[in-house]
Amino acid sequence: MSEKTNSILPRGVELSEFEKAVQKFRALLGDENVLVEHEQLVPYEKIMMSVENTAHAPSAAVTATTVEQIQGVVKICNEHKIPVWTVSTGRNFGYGSSAPVMRGQVILDLKKMNKIIHVDPELCTALVEPGVTYQQLYDYLADNNIPLMLSFSAPSAIAGPLGNTIDRGVGYTPYGEHFMMQCGMEVVLANGDVYRTGMGGVKGDKAWQVFKWGYGPTLDGMFTQSNYGICTKMGIWLMPRPPVFKPFEIQFEEDSDISEIVEFIRPLRINQVIPNSVVIANVLWEAATCDTRRVQYTTEPGATSDAILKQIQKDKKLGAWNVYAALYGTQEQVDANWNIVTNALKKLGKGKLITQEEAGNTQPFKYRAELMSGVPNLQEFGLYNWRGGGGSMWFAPVSQARGSECDKQKTLAKTIINKHGLDYVGEFIVGWRDMHHVIDLVYNRADPDEMKRADACFNELLDEFEKEGYAVYRVNTRFQERVAQSYGPVKRRLEHTLKRALDPNNILAPGKCGIDLENNL
Repeated sequence: MSEKTNSILPRGVELSEFEKAVQKFRALLGDENVLVEHEQLVPYEKIMMSVENTAHAPSAAVTATTVEQIQGVVKICNEHKIPVWTVSTGRNFGYGSSAPVMRGQVILDLKKMNKIIHVDPELCTALVEPGVTYQQLYDYLADNNIPLMLSFSAPSAIAGPLGNTIDRGVGYTPYGEHFMMQCGMEVVLANGDVYRTGMGGVKGDKAWQVFKWGYGPTLDGMFTQSNYGICTKMGIWLMPRPPVFKPFEIQFEEDSDISEIVEFIRPLRINQVIPNSVVIANVLWEAATCDTRRVQYTTEPGATSDAILKQIQKDKKLGAWNVYAALYGTQEQVDANWNIVTNALKKLGKGKLITQEEAGNTQPFKYRAELMSGVPNLQEFGLYNWRGGGGSMWFAPVSQARGSECDKQKTLAKTIINKHGLDYVGEFIVGWRDMHHVIDLVYNRADPDEMKRADACFNELLDEFEKEGYAVYRVNTRFQERVAQSYGPVKRRLEHTLKRALDPNNILAPGKCGIDLENNL
């Protein structure tokens, strides 16, 4: 290798074998699509987690543009036992970015596979490749006057529907359970076979994007949060854009109101009066998207005090909790459901109701309304400026949609985070019957002490929440093995059994979600 060449080798792979694999990658993909030099790999090494970049540095990166090229890549990887970590648009901020779960893996970057293969405006479906972004799909719908609405997570514009769904991300419209709205995958298996889920294996079939189940076992879920295959196409269902969209906000003054808020919202969600995922964001979440801690409020080390939190509420005209929801449908439907919501709020006896007409273009209401209406924006990235320094790790435990559960989780999380001198920046997302408690543990990676405290804090959050019977549904790559342990040995043994059957050479993202034949159970 030259002096410029990256010196990191995959686990258990000799230099001579790695160089043979690189030469085969070049022959298959072209020199410009095989990246091995330090400066070429820098974008893939940037992480926001509480370890040095080198802990998750890749040995190389290759880009593919066709299914046949991906088949060729896995063939080479099998021949030389090269582990490959696949990314689509490669963003995944707060969950590991583009970096591999394990140092030395070769990144297979699919961002150049960015074809919108088909959109059906009548059946409201789309079929896309891994590199398609939400912004690209949004622009396609707009340019072609197709009245369909997207659902996406907060990174929206630069994230992609395939990658977000594969990691079981969620959004803010009535179609916000993204995996539920997936219909049909094409997957390259470790042996190079191309498998289509659902109706996709039937020659000449036209129901691949409209009927999920097909015949026999339904296997789509196997390819989410796993390393059993490389997804190269995905069908998604899109929501018809309604004639009326009515976003609104309800502000609550006290931190202790969280229990009553959830009890107020749950029946409205279960009965689909409010059809989208309701966000209950705390004051720091909303302030951080629009401001910075060190400039506006305090340069003191440690957690932001309760007194300053109250001052932020007053200055920014925010609640301790800020509830965002929307109504969709015809004018008659929206009017009827609006009466139900406002009557329920009157019965609750607290909460300041704010409509779009009252809020205008003020932030954070504006970007929240855009997310609920399927308009991409990047406003929420302001969170990363709150403390500065580029550190972010998402902690996302799940619970029942009960006020008592949410109050318990909030108190536990805030106590632990503040103990480590960091801020509780959290929101609850109300599903049909569950609560995603999403916390952004933001910290300064440029400060070694703060990074060390953040790492200890995240470990303690996992440990203490598990003691109370709570587990996260998604986690950054540094902690994936740890979280896999929370779900018990039976699940892990089954996952490893499937891995041995599908990928005996352990080439597809070993270690993802704790599935690694080198760490057999």
